[in-house]
Amino acid sequence: MKESVIPTSAVNDTIIPRMGYTILAVIIGFFSVFGIILSMNVIVVTLKHRQLRQPLKFTLVNLAVADLGCATFGGLPTMVTNAMGYFSLGSVECVLEGFAVAFFVIAGLCSVAIIAVERCMVVCRPVGSVTFQTRHAVAGAVIAWVWSFLWNTPSLFGWGSYELEGVQTSCAPDWYSRNLANVSYIMCYFLLCFALPFSVIVISYTCLLWTLLRKVTKLKMSEGGSTARAETQVACMVVVMVMAFLLTWLPYAAFALSVILDPNLYIDPVIATVPMYLAKSSINYIIHLNKTRGPLRQNQKTTVSSVSRSNKVSPS
Repeated sequence: MKESVIPTSAVNDTIIPRMGYTILAVIIGFFSVFGIILSMNVIVVTLKHRQLRQPLKFTLVNLAVADLGCATFGGLPTMVTNAMGYFSLGSVECVLEGFAVAFFVIAGLCSVAIIAVERCMVVCRPVGSVTFQTRHAVAGAVIAWVWSFLWNTPSLFGWGSYELEGVQTSCAPDWYSRNLANVSYIMCYFLLCFALPFSVIVISYTCLLWTLLRKVTKLKMSEGGSTARAETQVACMVVVMVMAFLLTWLPYAAFALSVILDPNLYIDPVIATVPMYLAKSSINYIIHLNKTRGPLRQNQKTTVSSVSRSNKVSPS
């Protein structure tokens, strides 16, 4: 990290007016506080109610922990720096903030991918009947955190780096540098931490949706009752979750890929900030969508029973 890129005391009003930073502080502050409250709620409720301590719920709690870390160590500091109008924390803090956000976000993204695989295996039965146990959920959580740690720590030791991004009030992996070491790191990082989880999520939910839609068609022809409506509700829920994920992650992925392919490409700092905020708040949306599935829980049990012929595991 270069010391010269970190401002020390002046509001950087050459990018946006002072009021613009205040507005951004309010926006990121809202999402951060919302994320902290929602994540804590998921964790506390799961720990409080024994009936919620199911293996598949552990991954959702893992997702909540990742969101809590992202909001606490990334969102709140960004709110403060936006309120001040410049990154006031210093070079070392820039690296730590960039690492913390990347670490928790990628862990959360991997958790979403693991949830997608779990649901696909339970509903679509690609390997036959599957009963997920606590050890499987723990293994998935460990994989998510280890994978994120493995690919985010190299920047702390010279392979890659963290730089100010957007309106220069938060830090992220340096997408612009053409240094050979940085380029090799960014390519590996993009492929293994963005493209890989994204592909897993899309493929898993596509298979899940296809299975549910086929079942809906059969039920409409044979029964046409409440079970078919339940199947349709689950299919709609899957579509909404995938669309929410695409909405929040594709802009940032497209921004990063564009900069990787053309480092001379100019993107307005304000425009570049929007994908960053969407990505940081993506886990909030996904947790919220998972929490709103409560009214559908009984219907989803019927769905899994009809699709997988197993009452041991539900896809929720």
